[in-house]
Amino acid sequence: MNWKKISILFALLVVADQALKIWVKTNFHLGEAVTVFPDWFQLLFVENNGAAFGMQIASNGGFDWGKLLLSLFRVGLVGAMFYYINYLLKQKAPKGVIIGLVLIAAGAIGNIIDSAFYGLIFSASTPATIAHFGGSYAPFMMGRVVDMFYFPLFQWNSCPDWLSFLVDSRNYFFGAIFNLADAYISVAVVYLLIFQYKFFK
Repeated sequence: MNWKKISILFALLVVADQALKIWVKTNFHLGEAVTVFPDWFQLLFVENNGAAFGMQIASNGGFDWGKLLLSLFRVGLVGAMFYYINYLLKQKAPKGVIIGLVLIAAGAIGNIIDSAFYGLIFSASTPATIAHFGGSYAPFMMGRVVDMFYFPLFQWNSCPDWLSFLVDSRNYFFGAIFNLADAYISVAVVYLLIFQYKFFK
């Protein structure tokens, strides 16, 4: 692979993530769900403060320092990823390793864009509109991340307490709601651990 191919792949991944998020944000009411496959897959519009899979970051009110630190960590992570990708290209690393790292970087950037700019660009109303002067809902780096993929696979009413993190408030297994950026990162990490672990040894 070369930087031209990497740049094209990275751009396509980020554009796909952002296009879906903007479509959901401007066409769905917050909490609105559309069933794609009955009893299995829904598009459910939720927003979170920046953690993966709809998890919330605790805030004591006022300026959200936890959210800012997470955003800055992601920016640093992306910079480190591109530095490492450049190093691996020089070392003729396997293409699969490069693609996996590009997926992680694209996922991180996808959620950074939400946090950094959505508060400035959009109104808080749902469906959201492009904010006019003074109509934005949050300052720079304080926007909310858009999530939409929901897979309520089955209800688990007798889930033991130590596995309760795997179910949502309605006792559905894997109640996490996530976006494409989250999926890029998760798929890439699993792929690298299973198929490229020898390289990282």
